[in-house]
Amino acid sequence: MKINLASLAQHPTPIRLGCFILTLLLLWLPLATPIYLLVRDSNLVSILTMVLLYAEFIVILKLWGRYVYQQPQILKQYGLEITRQNGVELLRGLAIGIINILILFGIQGFLGWLVWQQPKVFLLKVISEGLIIGLGIGFAEELLFRGWLLDELQRDYSPRVALWIDAVAFAALHFIKPLEAIIQTLPQFPALVVLGLTQVWGKRWRRGRLGLPMGLHGGLVWGYYIINVGELTKYSGKVPDWVTGVNNNPLQGVMGMLLMSVLALWIRGGTQRSPF
Repeated sequence: MKINLASLAQHPTPIRLGCFILTLLLLWLPLATPIYLLVRDSNLVSILTMVLLYAEFIVILKLWGRYVYQQPQILKQYGLEITRQNGVELLRGLAIGIINILILFGIQGFLGWLVWQQPKVFLLKVISEGLIIGLGIGFAEELLFRGWLLDELQRDYSPRVALWIDAVAFAALHFIKPLEAIIQTLPQFPALVVLGLTQVWGKRWRRGRLGLPMGLHGGLVWGYYIINVGELTKYSGKVPDWVTGVNNNPLQGVMGMLLMSVLALWIRGGTQRSPF
């Protein structure tokens, strides 16, 4: 069995990715199907099935590393280290992310494009929820895209090619949704690609550690969650929504794209002597 699995390492990246994803789905579907059939609360169904999927993903990652690449500590290879340095970088990423969100909305408020409002909900609760959700999303998506996927790509492709495939895949997979929803949210695709590039550069800047990308991703989600769920702002309508963000989503506007581009250039600048 070990010999057969180890032979996967010699196959091209698309085959390896396909085998991994197929294995994940074959193990997940028999457990997820009863949840879809028996649980009526759609939000609870989504939470339970995604938690199950990600738990299986991590288990398979460990087995994948052990039996395909003979690397029992594959999570460390991906940059998931439990170290003080990684923890500090996680906190720095959180700070950078939330500060950038505050700068984005602060500039728009200064220009009169939005008005700050008193929170209509208990703000401390929103802040706590946002932190948990932001860290969860940052951990899950960065381990998936900048951990497993980037590692697989870099085994066969040049750093530059791996960078762009990873970023485009990250953006594209956010559009697994009904066609109508895809059309409505399509303007955010370029900003998601730029965010994907930023996260790869952030990981390379920190010598392969995931702390900074996880924190940065989580901080961006956290900051936007606080402002959006807390209903802290209201757009004045002085400029078109394609400037501030279609459907109140800053990633679907010029300002959000500008923010992501500046952040990307700053992070990329940290990758000294980088060939990409």
